[in-house]
Formats: sequence, structure tokens, C-alpha cells
Amino acid sequence: MTPTLSQLTPEQALKHLELLFSRHPHGLLQGDHSSLLPGAGSEVSETRPYVIGDDVRRMDWNATARTTVPHVRLTLADRELTTWIVLDASASMDFGTARMEKRDLAVGAASAVAFLTERAGNRLGAQLTGPYGIRRIPPRTGRRHLLTILRAALDRPRVAPGVPEHTLADALRALRVLPAPGLVAVVSDFLETGWERPLRTVAQRHQVLAVETVDPRELELPDVGMLTVVDPETGRRREVPTHARRLRERYAAAALEQRALIKRSIRRAGAAHLRLRTDRDWVRDVVRYVEDQRRRAGGGAA
Repeated sequence: MTPTLSQLTPEQALKHLELLFSRHPHGLLQGDHSSLLPGAGSEVSETRPYVIGDDVRRMDWNATARTTVPHVRLTLADRELTTWIVLDASASMDFGTARMEKRDLAVGAASAVAFLTERAGNRLGAQLTGPYGIRRIPPRTGRRHLLTILRAALDRPRVAPGVPEHTLADALRALRVLPAPGLVAVVSDFLETGWERPLRTVAQRHQVLAVETVDPRELELPDVGMLTVVDPETGRRREVPTHARRLRERYAAAALEQRALIKRSIRRAGAAHLRLRTDRDWVRDVVRYVEDQRRRAGGGAA
């Protein structure tokens, strides 16, 4: 059985993640921006001469008339890409009852975004929330910088119950001052409130991928008798009689509605949505998502 990130030392975890996305048997290609989000980008950057295979819908007729040579419009997605990873490190992420905790799943998702957008000239930055403020890692190029970000994500401290923490909304608001459009990957369980409007603001200027992390116990309660549950944000405890079928049904219905609301809020913000679970093969789910985006963009399966 493949070890989880929490069972490995940080050095082993980094090598494991690098191996997953550098030599994955499903044939994931690195550096393909359009494989993470549908479409080729919307902001026009420059033009270049037409070559066979270019999409004729991107013809720049003004440049063609001016130069008498067919030209096509390039968008920012065709050029160097700046990717920001916003990683939620709130107390609710320190939870997991299946293969791993959500915090480990979040690092895995961040590594997928990092390795899949890495290529010459692309830059990667990060915003990590936590109990000691928001750690901002400025965007730079190179594999060493990529691994530095993942190491910081692996080493981020856990949040003690009742300790004030900076929120996901705070991290998103800090992105309003970015100089140029890029790709923003937000990795969170989205259980806190207040992130909807900041996410919408970010998505107005950037392409946004919201990666939602979920644990199965957040969706339904097992029948295990009297269960003590603890709110990770406040530390409050409560005894729950899980043997009561009606209570389990109400819990499942409320959880289903909560997840549906999160999905609707992400879509209304204009962001793409990927849901990963701690009880599933998250690498396979990322691969399926990438292949689906490629088919939507007309690039075929991986």
C-alpha cells in the first residue's frame, strides 16, 4: 500500500510527489496550462504569424491586413504563466478518517498544480494561511523554488483550538494587488464563511481553480453508538447518538446541501471546481480531471 504524506519525512514526501507527476503512468504532460482549466485564456497578449494547425477563430484580421501576412492572437495562457497556490491551513483541514488528513490531500493537490504548470519561464507563488498569519512566497521559476513551496506546505503548523487564525478570505483579498493575470489554485475545504466574494473578485481578473477537499465522515455518520465529536475550530465537544437513524439521515441531508451550496458558490464566482476526497485515489481523480479539461478544449485524451 502506498504510504501517505504524513507517514513520510518531508524529504521523502517531496520525492514521492515529484515522482507522481514527473513519471506518472497515465502520461500527464507538464507545462500544459489548458489541461488544468478549459479554454486557452481570454486576455490578448500579442500576435504572431499563422502556422498550420492554429485555430482560425483566433485570426487577427487587423494585423493580417496591416502586414499582408496571416496573424493569430496570442493570449496570456500561451505565454509565461504565473500560478498562485492559495493553501488553506485552517483547523478544519487537520481532519481525516480515511487514507489521509485533508491537510495532506491539500499538499497533494498543490503539488499537482505546481508540477502540471511547470515549464521554462513559468513562475509559481503561494499564499499559506495559518495561526501565525499568511505566509506569502513570491513567484519565481525553477524546480528548486517549486519544491521550496511544497516543503513550506508540508511544514505548516497545525492550528490549536481557539487560536485566532487568518482566513481563506484574507488570503484571497491579498491577491487583488497582483500586477498581471494568471492562474490561481485555491485549495480548501471551503467550510468557513466569507470566501465567496473575495473568490469572485479574484476570478474577475485571473483564471481560478477551486480544489475542494472532503472527508467521508463529513458527508455521513457511521452507526457506532455514542460518538464524541470535537469542533476543530473552537475545541467544543458534543456527544452524538449515532445509533439514531433519523439523526444520521438529517446529518447526511445537511451535509449534502452544504456541499451543493459550496459547489454553487464556486461556480457563481466564475471558478473551475475539482473535488478530491481523502478516501479516494486523489492522483487518479486529478488525472481524470485533466483529461476531461483536455477533451473540452479539443485536445483529446491524455
